Order: sequence, then structure tokens, then C-alpha cells
Amino acid sequence: MATIKDVARLAKVSPSTVSRVIAGSSRISPETQARVREAMRALNYYPNANARSLVRKSANAVGVIIARPAEQAFANPFFPEVLRGIGAELHRNGYDLVLSMTATPDEEHHACLRLLRQQRVDGVILTSSRIRDTLLGKLTAEGFPFVLIGRGDPGQPISWVNNDNVAVGEMAVEHLVGRGHQRIAIINGPAELTVSVDRGQGFRQAMARYKLPLPPEYEVEGQFTKEGGYRAMVGLLSLPEPPTAVFCTDDAMAVGALMVLKERGLTRKVAVMGVNDDPLTALLDPPLSTVRIPIFDMGMAAAGLLLDSLKHGVTGPRQVVLPSQLVVRESTNWTL
Repeated sequence: MATIKDVARLAKVSPSTVSRVIAGSSRISPETQARVREAMRALNYYPNANARSLVRKSANAVGVIIARPAEQAFANPFFPEVLRGIGAELHRNGYDLVLSMTATPDEEHHACLRLLRQQRVDGVILTSSRIRDTLLGKLTAEGFPFVLIGRGDPGQPISWVNNDNVAVGEMAVEHLVGRGHQRIAIINGPAELTVSVDRGQGFRQAMARYKLPLPPEYEVEGQFTKEGGYRAMVGLLSLPEPPTAVFCTDDAMAVGALMVLKERGLTRKVAVMGVNDDPLTALLDPPLSTVRIPIFDMGMAAAGLLLDSLKHGVTGPRQVVLPSQLVVRESTNWTL
């Protein structure tokens, strides 16, 4: 493998000049820069990323933290799509993406802080938003650049990108009530996640506004997975008075719920709604009604906020809220 000394010898400059060219120094004349880069191409020389990060004090990379086991994260279309948006914006700006996947919040904390303290990345994007998350306070206290996909606790001086999840819950109830449903249940995600809290809040607010009964057994908690939706729907159908409509706060849950209904011949007896609008939900039998979340755009916006800080020195917390859209398909498009 070629070394920096080989490049210097071919370009007829000193090794320190080669280092400055690699670091992007403006002190080197354009002619010398061109000669050094030509020598690098001729020798097929690639700068050592770790050494370059020490010179530039930048890793030219952004960490993305997914606090889910890999088999669970990639079974839910949200994470591949948000990564696609983040990756597109980072690539456009010449940054690499470093992905870290963890199984628990504690592992997420350690992985995130390790990436930053070891200077393997210049900043991080967190994809899970929790109630009273101590990681956000640690990152803020140590001055590490980060952006959250979701929302922080009220009053937290952090940057985040989100959609209005309270409105998502209200939108679902309004649609189902418009189809004549009064016994409406919710299959929600883990209670420590802000997305679950907000969608549940919107659901309950709309149910109260329409003066509809909401017995405790109509509010079920599970994982944002097909299996979570399946188990929850089995439990709801076993009730003495099962619901006629179910709002699943994630499309993956809704797929599991529809599987139960199809097995029991109830697809036209119980309406099901999801959230996200995974492209495959239009191909289900029946096609799934859902609330479309601009996941790709959320990823791009989060990367954009972080790069504004890293590249342009933009300071101060900033928040971006993107709109959602009701998508009506056959799973709810009938009147009770």
C-alpha cells in the first residue's frame, strides 16, 4: 500500500504538504494541490480516516442510534425509511453514516457516548424519543451536537424533528366515528415512548370530544411489531363486548391485527387503522387505512439540522414539525 511519503516523493513535496492538502488547507497553492492529488490518484492512495480526523478535528461522519434489536428494527419499515432520508442528506453533504443498534436504553446511552467521546462521529441522530430520557441531558451537558427524531420533554433546549402525533390520534378517531363506530379501541406502543404517549393522548381527547365510552380494556399496550398487534387483537376479540374498530398506532401492529381478523373471517366486521403508510400496506387484503407520516423527510430534516450545526455553526435549539395525512383504504372504508 502506498504511504504519504510515497505521495510526497512522486509530487516532489514534503509529507507535511501532502497532509495539509488532505486536510483542505487554504495555504497550499492550487497548482501544488493539483499535483498532490494527481500523485494520490496515480498511487491509489487513500488517507487514513483516523489520522485525518485528528488533523481536521472532524470525523466527517454522523452517528445514527437505533435503540432496537436489529431483527425488530428492520421488521418495522419506519427505520429503513428514516435511515434512507438521513443517508441521502449526509451523502449530499459528503458525510458518512455510522449506524449503532442497541437492545436497551442503557446500551443506547453507552453506545452513543462512546461514539462521541472517541471522536468516531461529529454528532448523532437519535431515533427513539423517551419520556424523561437522561441521555438527552448528558449530551447537552457535554456539548455534543445531536438531533432527536421525536420530541423532547417540554422546556428541553434541544433540536428535534417530529410530526404532530396528538393530531394523528385525533385524526384516526374522527375518521372511524365518521364511519359510524362508537366502540373504538387502541393498540398502542410502549408507554415510555413519547410517540405512544402523544398518539394515545390524541386518541383519548377525540373519544372524549365525541362522548364515546373508553373502558380500560380498550387501551392495549404492545411492541411496534406484527406480533404485538396480533396478540393485542386476540385479546380485544376475547372481550365480552369487543370493539368494532381498532386504531393501531403503527402499521406493523395493524398488519398483525388484520391477520387475526382474516383468520376468523372478521375483516368486514372490525375496522383497522394504522400509522406510517408503509408502501406494502396498500397491497394487503384488505388494503390498510392509515395516517401517512413523512418518514423519509423526517430523516432528511434531522440530518439537515445536525449538519447546519456541524458545517455552518448554527446554534440554539430548533424544532421542525412535519404534516401528516389521512389515507383511507378498504380496511375502514365501510359504514357500520
